[in-house]
Amino acid sequence: AEPTPHHHGHGTHIHHGRRYDRFATVLFGGRRRHIFTQLAALSGARPGDRVLDVGCGTGYLTRMMARTVAPDGHVTGLDPSPQVVAHARHVTREPNCAFIEGTAIALDAVDNSVDVVVTSLMIHHLPEPMRPAALREMYRVIRPEGHVLVADFRPPRTSAGRALISPLVSAAMTRNPVRVLAPMINDAGFQQVHGGNLHPWIRYVRGVKPAAE
Repeated sequence: AEPTPHHHGHGTHIHHGRRYDRFATVLFGGRRRHIFTQLAALSGARPGDRVLDVGCGTGYLTRMMARTVAPDGHVTGLDPSPQVVAHARHVTREPNCAFIEGTAIALDAVDNSVDVVVTSLMIHHLPEPMRPAALREMYRVIRPEGHVLVADFRPPRTSAGRALISPLVSAAMTRNPVRVLAPMINDAGFQQVHGGNLHPWIRYVRGVKPAAE
């Protein structure tokens, strides 16, 4: 089953890095690397870019992004769990990659300071009232004409599919309303908002911060 999220004032987070990686391997049925490689490509990041991965967990997507922006780019993974950040630092070998503790609704980055923000399987851990605030924070730190990519769990539509996946995942994932991602990203100020699905469980939405006037 999905590692139990621990509640705190800014949502939930997961403490056990190794357990989470094992869970993700099972959840994606051996397609995790393929899916996250696609997400890195869809992010719009290029060599030399500065990237922030919000709610990075064990750093799986963070490392993918580090390879995408190498050799001169840099990626920072941010997560509220000290244990998971420590695990990410321990298993990461990419030199252009760093991890810090922090929350999605108060990003440790100055305005207009990163080229791309990515986040995967994080939004559903935030209480619903905090999700727009997190997206506004992402908008704040992205430079004009920079990109955001939000990827989250797409629950099965059929009762048989829900029955299959429910023993593995939390209630927050089985009820995850991914249809509201695009409107929330648009409301945060992003333009050119569009998305798609990656088999079997991912919905992604992209947006671009408008050019400075």
